[in-house]
Amino acid sequence: MDRIRIVGGNELHGVIPISGAKNAALPLMIASLLTDDTLTLENVPHLADVEQLSRILGNHGVDISVNGRRERQGESYARTIHFTCRNIVDTTAPYELVSKMRASFWVIGPLLAREGKARVSLPGGCAIGTRPVDLFIEGLQALSANIEIDGGYVNATAPAGGLIGARYTFPKVSVGATHVLMMAATLANGTTVLGNAAREPEVADLANCLNAMGAKITGQGTATITIEGVRSLSGARHRVLPDRIETGTYAMAVAMTGGDVILEDTDMALLDTALEAIRRAGAEITPTNSGIRVVRNGAGIKPVDIVTDPFPGFPTDLQAQFMGLMTKSNGVSHITETIFENRFMHVQELARLGAKISLSGQTAKIEGVSRLKGAPVMATDLRASVSLVIAGLAAEGETMVSRVYHLDRGFERLEEKLTRCGAHVERVSD
Repeated sequence: MDRIRIVGGNELHGVIPISGAKNAALPLMIASLLTDDTLTLENVPHLADVEQLSRILGNHGVDISVNGRRERQGESYARTIHFTCRNIVDTTAPYELVSKMRASFWVIGPLLAREGKARVSLPGGCAIGTRPVDLFIEGLQALSANIEIDGGYVNATAPAGGLIGARYTFPKVSVGATHVLMMAATLANGTTVLGNAAREPEVADLANCLNAMGAKITGQGTATITIEGVRSLSGARHRVLPDRIETGTYAMAVAMTGGDVILEDTDMALLDTALEAIRRAGAEITPTNSGIRVVRNGAGIKPVDIVTDPFPGFPTDLQAQFMGLMTKSNGVSHITETIFENRFMHVQELARLGAKISLSGQTAKIEGVSRLKGAPVMATDLRASVSLVIAGLAAEGETMVSRVYHLDRGFERLEEKLTRCGAHVERVSD
């Protein structure tokens, strides 16, 4: 099993290309189930989650072809992938596939909209909370779907004439449920209005792609999304937006180590709140013609309190990384996690490096230390794993991160990108 070896102490200098967003690519791939034409996605990252979802879509009858060309993006791959689903050959998403990745549950929306039925296993994914599917079920029921749960599967059927547009207000914001209901509603009869919808950039990216396919969606990026159902969707060509989580992660890495790095092919507007927190910690962040410049001189890291919230708030997917940064701040900081109840599993591993962190309910108190010391640590989930990398970059000596398959789910060629900027990071295979 692979591990990541880090020898800390080097500043970062250079250019890091930002890949396409995993959290945008996955729902865009699933949207290919809505049409019998070809959906072409550009800037698709090469990640374990993308490969896993490709296998799941293939099970439903999606033909997938990849044009993987090397581009001048830090030797990374910016792939163009063509998805064609002439016919859906199976409306069942089995446990052995869905249990490996939560987002694969989202196929329930397009399958139900296009075929009138779906049998989808209850999902798996990172162990960062229960993340129930009740909002998905309630929303689809609002569109007149009949749903039963039996033997670990969600069995859904649409009325004889197809799903029926309706007004549904989410009792709490859910990115996944917003994706699913928006896709399902594109082929429903009549108009659907989604209230308290997720405002994340990835939701707007999906809506823009669906509109390019012939959908009639307005209000994306706001809390109220309106979808006027159409009879069918066509193919389209769409470029996946930059990964704001990867952007924030590398910005925090520079803030942690010091240095001067250009983050290419990204957009500050995707994560204003997170970048402002990094600025308050002591980094200079400015826009460039190609992306974002992050600089931190020899000054210490300032403590900053944050609270995770749905967009445009501080992203929960950057919480672990920011905690890694705060371990070396000159003071005490507090991080309150409001999205997932179990998303502090990285605390014990950071403590192995010398971090001083205490927990009280949903809030972590971080007392900054002057030095971290390398140690063997274990990744517990996708975002927690990269928080250990950030801490390891500033730790004295060697840090060895195991279970890096978590990293491979969401970060494309992380060790390669960091090494090109002067970090001592390498993948070790046992």
